[in-house]
Amino acid sequence: MEIILSGYGKMGKVIEGIMKQRQHTLLKTFDSEKDYKNITAINAICIDFSTPDAFKKNYKSIADHFRGAVVGTTGWGDIEQDVRDYFLERGKSLVYATNFSLGVNIYFEVLDFMSALISQHANYDPYIIELHHKEKKDAPSGTAKSIQQILKKHFKREIDAPAVRSGFIKGVHETGFESEYDKLTFRHEAYTREGFALGAVIAAEWLLESKGVWRFSDLLKSKLKEG
Repeated sequence: MEIILSGYGKMGKVIEGIMKQRQHTLLKTFDSEKDYKNITAINAICIDFSTPDAFKKNYKSIADHFRGAVVGTTGWGDIEQDVRDYFLERGKSLVYATNFSLGVNIYFEVLDFMSALISQHANYDPYIIELHHKEKKDAPSGTAKSIQQILKKHFKREIDAPAVRSGFIKGVHETGFESEYDKLTFRHEAYTREGFALGAVIAAEWLLESKGVWRFSDLLKSKLKEG
């Protein structure tokens, strides 16, 4: 498979390593808006881990010129429907997520099931805590916002997500349910960036045969059902 990398920072370099392990070809890296000018349409998948501003400026060029896209950039939820519609209009495939870790997406599914059960018992109060390295700019994280959406669906109210930014923490998300009698905690901790990169590359592989516009969690569930 031929891949274009949009955003060649730390994550982009890790993705490049995973691509090589899985025998894929890196055609080009785009690291700024000017890189998109005068590009020609090619039969490649674009993996975007850039910035919210860059993706908002470039998503139309990505849809116009490439076979499909895997988007791990967060912070563009305000134009999500516009992006989905544009890719559909162009007949191009898209998969996106706040987190491409397979473990985190399993976490989302289990948390959804847990929350449906626990929310039926009024004595439990949910909470979220997330921790990341000191260089992470967005707070709360995109993953924490996804957790908030799951909890809101079942508890019918907003749940705060306090964020810690310190040191070199790759990513920790803890959801808890506390009552006066006991507490349940559910935690995911990332050890390396490779887990996120692997999920993104697997998503690109799936796009070769799974046409359409997908959230990664939905595409993952579809593939698991296929066995």
